[in-house]
Amino acid sequence: MNCKKLLLTTLTLAACLSAPLVHAQAKPIRLIVPYAAGGPLDVTARALAAAVKDSLGTVIVENRPGAGGNIGADAVAKAAPDGLTIGIAATATHAVNPWLYSKMPYNATTDFAPITQMVRVPNVLVMNAETAQRLKISSVPELIAYAKVNPAKLNYASGGNGSAGHLAGEMFKRDAGIFAVHIPYNGGAPAQLALLSGQVDFNFDNLATAAPNIRSGKLKALAVTTLAHSSALPGVPPVADTLKGFAIDTWWGLVAPAATPKDVLVRLNQAFVAALNAPETKTRFATLLAEPVPSTPEEFGTLMKNERAKYEALVKASGARVD
Repeated sequence: MNCKKLLLTTLTLAACLSAPLVHAQAKPIRLIVPYAAGGPLDVTARALAAAVKDSLGTVIVENRPGAGGNIGADAVAKAAPDGLTIGIAATATHAVNPWLYSKMPYNATTDFAPITQMVRVPNVLVMNAETAQRLKISSVPELIAYAKVNPAKLNYASGGNGSAGHLAGEMFKRDAGIFAVHIPYNGGAPAQLALLSGQVDFNFDNLATAAPNIRSGKLKALAVTTLAHSSALPGVPPVADTLKGFAIDTWWGLVAPAATPKDVLVRLNQAFVAALNAPETKTRFATLLAEPVPSTPEEFGTLMKNERAKYEALVKASGARVD
């Protein structure tokens, strides 16, 4: 065999040997969203999937709703730790559900490796505008004062026992030293309708959901639930201005199976953080009243740990349980 043929044979062999590796690297990443398509988590996930295409290749969003997010989160926990399956971790799946459900298919503490936080969405304390005017309540201190003078006369709605609105209400009652009757509904939309129709007095609602009715004047926004003021609702103070340390906003981020190698997590973090910092991402998320919050894996892991501790106390105090 002459040198030319030997070189061609060597190159062909090298190409064949390297082909499986190239193919493996070209496989798309699966991003599991543990909720139905069309919601804020799904919309932000799809926006990021498109934004990282140049750096990570194709990212396919797969919706796996059910059991309050547990089905999708469990699919991530049990996936191969090769960087080809990642998922959304949310307030419910990684902070509330571990205490709300009597049986969990995954361990929120040990079965996941954090990648980055994605967003934070303020919740907002709202009253029916006519009720607020009739009761002469235009601020959090006035709401608390009325509740103390009129014990058990106020009520509030939520999307169900153990929902974000329920736990925010329980936290508010505890910190303010008041009592109000909790009325659970089958979902956030019926709870908001109950507030709009005057069947209940106040709610803790997601800002993105409540904003249209705040703008139209049907709802009176008393406060946001972030520690600081929110640019999404200028002029509305945080509850923390009255109740020091009060914070109960909605967040979500990206996680991978626990055994995913460190270098893979670093690569994923760099790509998604760059996408979250992009001006077009901030503009897109602003339409959902969601603030991008890129972070290190360690920062997101600390957030989830602290949130689990906070919600453990709230869920136990509420008595909510899902069997």
